[in-house]
Amino acid sequence: MSGVKPGGLAAWSRPLLAELIGTALLVTVVVGSGIAAARLSPTDSGLQLLENSTATAFGLAVLILVFGPVSGGHFNPVISAVDWLLTRRLGNGSSASGVATYAAAQLIGAILGALLANIMFDLPALQISDKDRMTLGHGLGEVVATAGLVLVVFALARTGRAALSAAAIGAYIGAGYWFTSSTSFANPAVTIGRIFSDTFAGIAPTSALFFIGAQLVGGLVGLGLVRFFFPDALVTAGRAVVPHPNYLSEES
Repeated sequence: MSGVKPGGLAAWSRPLLAELIGTALLVTVVVGSGIAAARLSPTDSGLQLLENSTATAFGLAVLILVFGPVSGGHFNPVISAVDWLLTRRLGNGSSASGVATYAAAQLIGAILGALLANIMFDLPALQISDKDRMTLGHGLGEVVATAGLVLVVFALARTGRAALSAAAIGAYIGAGYWFTSSTSFANPAVTIGRIFSDTFAGIAPTSALFFIGAQLVGGLVGLGLVRFFFPDALVTAGRAVVPHPNYLSEES
């Protein structure tokens, strides 16, 4: 594979598998806790959101701790893309092909994670959501949520506090459930995965495309904020979300 460091198949397959499994488990946490919340609190949407957001915040933090040292714990194509944009000029970050393979692993993992959650709760494995979330407020919420996530991730990496990423990112996403109108998807892979859950946590395909567009805008806004507040952020390659071996760099 172009842009892959020497070390054999296992060396570069480890981070890809970590991103696939990590993203799958993240979506399983999001969808599974959404299903459980709807069943446990069928008449209280506020309590459902509390249950869903709490599980997601803790689950995401744990997944970053487990898989971060292998792949960085991105689980999000926007984070992978911003990492590449911040480091491409020095050539010590991921290659464009590396980012593409990360994104592919994340997308596959997200879909598998939704199917796993459906099966665990005795629902049809393959289903498509009809939950409409396409409003101006939802779009703005996703811009804010994604920009904030990018800023949190790279502010910590840039200032040498990547060890705090698991707790900080989990806390930010947990809070985002409540302070954004969209409940803070902030992740194109997770958004696509949630299409395959016709439950409390699902999103209709047309709304998903709208959300992804807003997330890409939010990612660019977040990138601009990182460059403004941390102008030497180019040195953070290999440290976002947490420090990890970079087998998918420009150097081969």
